[in-house]
Amino acid sequence: MNPAPFLARRRRLLKAIGNGVAVLSTAPETVRNRDAHHPYRFDSYFWYLSGFPEPEAVLVLVGADKGRRAKSILFCREKNEEREIWDGYRHGPKAAKTAFGFDAAYPIEQFDKRLPELLADRDTLWHSVGHDAAWDARIATALNAVRAQARAGKRAPRAIVDLRAELDAMRLIKDEAEAAIQQRAADIASAGHARAMRACRPGMMEYELEAELSYEFRRRGAAAHAYTPIVASGDNACVLHYVANDKALVDGALVLIDAGCEVEGYAADITRTFPVNGRFSAAQKDVYEIVLAAQQAAIAATAPGLPVMAAHNAAVRVLTQGMVDLKLLVGDIDNLIEKGDYRRFYMHRTGHWLGLDVHDAGDYKLGEQWTRLQAGMTLTVEPGLYIRPAADIPPALAGIGIRIEDDVRVTADGCAVYTTAPRTVGEIEEIMRHH
Repeated sequence: MNPAPFLARRRRLLKAIGNGVAVLSTAPETVRNRDAHHPYRFDSYFWYLSGFPEPEAVLVLVGADKGRRAKSILFCREKNEEREIWDGYRHGPKAAKTAFGFDAAYPIEQFDKRLPELLADRDTLWHSVGHDAAWDARIATALNAVRAQARAGKRAPRAIVDLRAELDAMRLIKDEAEAAIQQRAADIASAGHARAMRACRPGMMEYELEAELSYEFRRRGAAAHAYTPIVASGDNACVLHYVANDKALVDGALVLIDAGCEVEGYAADITRTFPVNGRFSAAQKDVYEIVLAAQQAAIAATAPGLPVMAAHNAAVRVLTQGMVDLKLLVGDIDNLIEKGDYRRFYMHRTGHWLGLDVHDAGDYKLGEQWTRLQAGMTLTVEPGLYIRPAADIPPALAGIGIRIEDDVRVTADGCAVYTTAPRTVGEIEEIMRHH
């Protein structure tokens, strides 16, 4: 565990908060049922600044003020031999301070007592306002404790600022350490998709392909799936968030897999669509080539200085032209786009920010202006075509659902694609032929 990137982020935030105090807690443990818990996952904002993996922890950043140096303080669980026998290693404050590069660390039990002292005579309190009612109440109690000492000359912060807005802007641009982890996640996820293609046979169940991905992700050291995987064959691919994954794979159908792994908190997010029997039919290939061309147009429109919507607009043009070519729509392309007729077959955006969350932090739009891309931003590019069976649909196209999704990092002069799973018709048929 290298604390350097986390230290650098804390220093950046400390500059931004002036003489204020920022307070950030990690995620609570969540009961699944009775006394069994969900696997623990830290809060993304907390992790971004600390790299500390344990629950019951709070980070306090105290800004520089009148000759007093800025400080990073961690509150965490104490060492506890009996609990460690049951649940495994705990750092405890002393070891955590050294390992993670904090200026001070205290037992979590002391947090409520110490917070008012840390807040006294500071101008601004930064925290995630409204994220958690119980946490808001704890912060309010600490503020009231400072106010109660007014006669002793203590002053409570007058301004309360949402810390997330500041962190969202930071998280939007990935540093080199993040880029390396994202590449690792993309490599593992790509290997999982390739494995599923090699394993696929007519008559298998969707969940058997899900198991291939889970096996490859875990075998290569990813923590888990970054989100609930979608393995949707046939018509199921026209349901955007299909997660039952319990139908049989039919010869002659396509299967759409949307799955990504998590590595050191960072998500990969890949979608591939391929023929269950390893060979695209003529109609499937026609639709596939349109979606692939739309993705290529969107990737070409992902470059510094361009608005984040440029990729979507580029994809929509290609997809709408494709809908006309397939005789799904009739009319002038500009007119069909303006009226939104294409939305019957393409109803989602072409991408989203990607990072510690699958749909990562960051603004897409400020006021009327779409965010302009900068080097270091990371996002998905994922056009699709979903042709739900209906009376007016040509039978050869009915029930075809295709999405192709890759992860890209904006570079100084364009973008780099992180993900490498087979993508063209040729690559997919080749890997499925040699299984």
